[in-house]
Amino acid sequence: QFVESGGGLVQPGGSLRLSCAASGFSLDYYNIGWFRQAPGKEREGVSCISNSGDSTYYLDSVKGRFTISRDNAKNTVYLQMNNLKPEDTAVYYCAASPLISAADWMVDVLYHSWGQGTQVTVSS
Repeated sequence: QFVESGGGLVQPGGSLRLSCAASGFSLDYYNIGWFRQAPGKEREGVSCISNSGDSTYYLDSVKGRFTISRDNAKNTVYLQMNNLKPEDTAVYYCAASPLISAADWMVDVLYHSWGQGTQVTVSS
């Protein structure tokens, strides 16, 4: 089970850092993905980091603005979000996958142990 935190209300152009802490299992062997779901929209993959941390993947619309990282010693994955835009408003979730690739990291059915999500609202 994951616990996401760090969401909130921020003005356009602002920043937030989301945290995804694992409880009850070690993240060491898992690829971790961040997803988001806005009202009335499908859940979409935002970013993913491989179990080693060597590979990262991003949704095109967040490239250059979001950075995913992990600290296995703290059993936590982070999503640094800069230059936030109103269209980034959504509930953000993290989840784990044992096996992903560059072609399918954004497929949510490959993930398990979803957290309850954290709300991010970008508005002036």
